[in-house]
Amino acid sequence: MTAVGVHTPEFDHERDKRRVRAEAARHGLDFPHLIDNDMAYWRALDNEYWPALYVVDKCGRIREQHTGEVHERESSGRNLEAKIQELLAEDASCGGGKK
Repeated sequence: MTAVGVHTPEFDHERDKRRVRAEAARHGLDFPHLIDNDMAYWRALDNEYWPALYVVDKCGRIREQHTGEVHERESSGRNLEAKIQELLAEDASCGGGKK
């Protein structure tokens, strides 16, 4: 599994790559982050809200979308974890079958 963050700034001060990296590190987010300062990825997804989370499968298809914060010990976090585990159980082909 690979996690990648995409940061589309809501405010001007959020455009600074060093600040974004520092905040990601402060929160223990030790995976790569794309800085989407021109909102290209945001627009490609037709996104409208901060924060938004997308779970993409091995074939590049969006399989889950969540708008709003996700908290580990709440239903949002449990549902996200279940979806990730479901996708990890799928085989490597893009057919979406089980191992």
